[in-house]
Amino acid sequence: MASTLKTEMKEVFHVLPDTYSGGPHGLGDPDDKTLRKAEKEIMIPQKMKLKAKKERCADEVRNFGTCAKENGLLLPFKCRSQAKAMEVCLSSAYKDPEFVELCTQEYLQERSEYRRTGIKTKQRKKEEA
Repeated sequence: MASTLKTEMKEVFHVLPDTYSGGPHGLGDPDDKTLRKAEKEIMIPQKMKLKAKKERCADEVRNFGTCAKENGLLLPFKCRSQAKAMEVCLSSAYKDPEFVELCTQEYLQERSEYRRTGIKTKQRKKEEA
């Protein structure tokens, strides 16, 4: 009887729900579109910041960088207009609901691909290059 109890009790229990620990590689359900608090408050804003600097406000960021290189320690005094233009551009990007939704969908797509394959985005880009 003890042997039958041991075989019956071999159920696997996870601390995390199946949406976070299931899937083909144990990384979570690839089709799950729910967001955790950390993803909403940290991961997606981080993605928005990078995307805004590279795509939406590239000229403003470049102008500020050029001014900063030219003026060194006098940067706070001589680059105010460039800093203000960059700040206005970035804050308008962060407040745009379409931009937020775009970054959220890109994040969910990358997370889904990671959960499906087990390969991180950076590693996948290296392999493609």
